[in-house]
Amino acid sequence: MRIANLDGRLVLRHPDGVTDVEAASDGRFPADPQAVFSRWDEFTAWAGDLREPRAEPLDPSRLKAPVPRPSQVFAIGMNYAGHAAEGGLPLPLEPAVFTKFPTSITGPADEVKLPTSTVDWEAELVVVIGRRAVRVDAARAWDHVAGITVGQDLSERTRQLVGVPPQFSIGKSFPGFGPIGPEIVTPDELTDRDDLELGCSVNGEVVQHARTGDLVFPVASLVERLSAILPLTPGDLIFTGTPSGVGHSRSPQRYLAPGDVLETWISGVGRLRTTFAEGHRHVSRTA
Repeated sequence: MRIANLDGRLVLRHPDGVTDVEAASDGRFPADPQAVFSRWDEFTAWAGDLREPRAEPLDPSRLKAPVPRPSQVFAIGMNYAGHAAEGGLPLPLEPAVFTKFPTSITGPADEVKLPTSTVDWEAELVVVIGRRAVRVDAARAWDHVAGITVGQDLSERTRQLVGVPPQFSIGKSFPGFGPIGPEIVTPDELTDRDDLELGCSVNGEVVQHARTGDLVFPVASLVERLSAILPLTPGDLIFTGTPSGVGHSRSPQRYLAPGDVLETWISGVGRLRTTFAEGHRHVSRTA
């Protein structure tokens, strides 16, 4: 099953278009895309029994963030060996966890205003929680996942790295710094949910390319370790980490500029197209 947010309304995706969930369910499920996760089991049972749904044409430019208002957004640093190595850092013994504040979430085809000249890209697989998870072991972790989507952990490197300790969360939470979409894909749609090709390009040049099978802490491990500490709730997001190829680690360093087009993809899941414009310049100040 594939679901999406079409102009603020929950829709089922089909090869030939979309079905409005509120209309097809006669109001049983509301139009709000965020509301579906608290009734995930009920919703998937209904969707599985839906026969010959009427599909309407889809205009991809109308798609918004499929999870528009997550309660919690977790992000994992240095979760690919290559990315840790390009930063000159050892592999973590435990997941390096930070947050992207929920107001940074945006859609799959939005324009992001650049606050500085040092904004970087980070292609990521994003997990969407579908069932409350408390102290879940890895063997059952995928049972608590609604699906996965494509994400970018956009990062303002100056703000992120100023001072000691670094400020990962605030440096990665400017408006629009969490593009996700274009849809949520349930794990049963994927041949191998633990080994997917992902990458991104800037103006057509591929800058990141890897497989999620190379994650240091795979999805099941992240759900297990996070849920051992605090509840994961329906509609929460986990940005699982980025592979090597970020601009900050290049020589010379390279960052996003107004007019750039950043395309991000995961095989079998979908593709984001994020554009960039000049924004109000943010000035970093040290204490």
